[in-house]
Amino acid sequence: MQRIIRNCLFIILPVALIASCSGLSKYPVDVADALKKAGDNRGELEKVINHFNAAGDSLMLEAAYYLIGNMEGHNYAVIAYYDTSGNEVEIDVDAYPDFKSMLAFLDTVESERGEIEYEKKEVFEDLEHIKADFLINQIEYAFKAWRGLPWAKTVTFENFKKYILPYRGSNEPLEPWREYFFEKYSGIDTIMADPYDLIEAARIINSDVRSYFGFNERYYLHPTDQGLSEMLESGLGRCEDMTNLAIYAMRANGLAVTSDYTPYWANTGNNHAWNAIADIEGKVVPFMGAEADPGDYKLHNKAAKVYRKMFGKQKDNLIFQDRKQEKVPRWLGGKSYIDVTSDYVDVCDVTINFEKEIPDSVDIAYLCVFNSGEWKPIHWGRIENGSTVFTDMGVDVMYLPALYQNEEIEPFGPPILLDKNCTITEFKESQKSIDADLAYTTLRTLEISTNGVRKTEIKDDVQYELFYWEDGWQSLGKHSASDGALELDDVPAGCLYWMVAVGSGEEERIFTLENGKQVWW
Repeated sequence: MQRIIRNCLFIILPVALIASCSGLSKYPVDVADALKKAGDNRGELEKVINHFNAAGDSLMLEAAYYLIGNMEGHNYAVIAYYDTSGNEVEIDVDAYPDFKSMLAFLDTVESERGEIEYEKKEVFEDLEHIKADFLINQIEYAFKAWRGLPWAKTVTFENFKKYILPYRGSNEPLEPWREYFFEKYSGIDTIMADPYDLIEAARIINSDVRSYFGFNERYYLHPTDQGLSEMLESGLGRCEDMTNLAIYAMRANGLAVTSDYTPYWANTGNNHAWNAIADIEGKVVPFMGAEADPGDYKLHNKAAKVYRKMFGKQKDNLIFQDRKQEKVPRWLGGKSYIDVTSDYVDVCDVTINFEKEIPDSVDIAYLCVFNSGEWKPIHWGRIENGSTVFTDMGVDVMYLPALYQNEEIEPFGPPILLDKNCTITEFKESQKSIDADLAYTTLRTLEISTNGVRKTEIKDDVQYELFYWEDGWQSLGKHSASDGALELDDVPAGCLYWMVAVGSGEEERIFTLENGKQVWW
C-alpha cells in the first residue's frame, strides 16, 4: 500500500519539480548540450533565446534553436603555412603578379626550408565567441527577406532553415553581411519580368556580383576563407570565396542557395565548389557565384561524388557511426554535409567483394579516385561478410577500393572501372605482355575557377617513367621518346597505367590501353 501511495504522490508533483529532479532542461536536448559547451559564452546564446521568447514568434524561436543546437563545430579557422621545422612561412598572395611567379617563390622557399604544409593556426569556435546582437540580427534579417520578398514565398520553412537561415558559408570570419546585401539589392523585384521567379532573381544578383568579384588562382594559396570585407576589398578569390559571396548576396534576399562540392575531381587534379538553387519544382539548378548564372553553368570535369554543405548535423555521416577506427579521412570526417551526387550525374551502387582477409581492427572501407598523383577517398561503406556496398557512385570513373589505417590510405583490391551501364571491370596484371606505342600524356590546366586536363604530345627531349598497377605502382623504367613516341616491349597487358614526365608535378592522368590506344581516366 505504501508503494502505491508513493507512486501516486510522484505523479501529482509539479512538472517543474519533476524536470528538476530528473535533470531535464527547459531547452531542447541539442540546445542544452550546446549551451553547456559554450562555456563563458553561454550568456550570449541565452540572450538570443530570451529575445525571441519575449517576441512571441514561435518560428523565430525555432530558428534560434536550430542555429544554436547545430552550432558546435562551426568556426573561423585561420590557416597558415609551415616549413619542416615548424616555422611559419608568410605568403602574401597580392605580392605576386601571377600564380606562376608565386609558385616560383614557393619552390625557392622549399629548396631552403623543406616541404611547406598548411595547417590551422587559430580556431575561433562559434559557440565560444558568437555575440547575441550578431545572431539576433542574422535571424531577423533572414525572416525579413523570407517573409517579405515575393520569390521567397515558394521556400518552405524547412528549406528556409537549411539554406537561408545559416549565418556563415564555410570557416570565414563572421561579419554582418545580411543587412548589407538586403539593402544593396532592395527593389530588384521592380525590374523583374516575374517577381515570383526565384531563378530570375538569382541571375540578376549574380550578374551584379560578377561585376565586382572574380576568380584568381593566386588565391589557391590564400588558405584562410575570406570574409565579406576582405572580399569586397580584394575583388578576387578562389571558388570557396566565390560560393560564399553568392550565398551572402542571395540568402540575404530570401533565396535558398547551397554550396555544393566535390572533394576530388575524378579525371583531373584539385577539387571544386559551386552554388545551386532549387527551382519552384524542386529541380536543382547549379551555378557559379561571380562566374555563371543558373541555367548557364555545368561542371567542367567528372564528379565521382558531389556533396552539399549543411549547417545542421547529419547523423548518417561517417563521423557519427559506431566503428572500429577512430580516425577517418579528412574530407569524409565532417558532421554537416549530405550526398547529392544523383542530382548531378548518373549513379550506381557498387559492391566490392574483398579477396584479402579483412583486418580485425577494420570495419569501414573506402572507394578512391586518382587525383594529383594519389588515390584519394571519395566515399565510404561498412564491411559486412567480406564485402562493402558503396552507394550512388558516379559512372564512367576509375576507382580503387581501400582501407584507412594509421591515417594512411591502404589499397585493398584492384582498380575498377564503373561504366555507364553499372558494369564493373577489374584491372589486374595478366600473364600476357604487349608492345605499347605511347604518343600522348596529359597536363592539368586552369578551367576558369577550377582545374581541367588536356591531352598533349610527348616530347623527345623529356624522360618519362611508365608505371602499371599491381598492388601499387610498379615501374617499367624511365624512357625517352623518339619521333614523338615511346615504343616499349613486354608491357604487362590489361593493366591500369600511369606515365609521368621526370621532374613533373605528377599531375598526369592514368590510362588504359584499348586496341593499342590510350584511354584516359
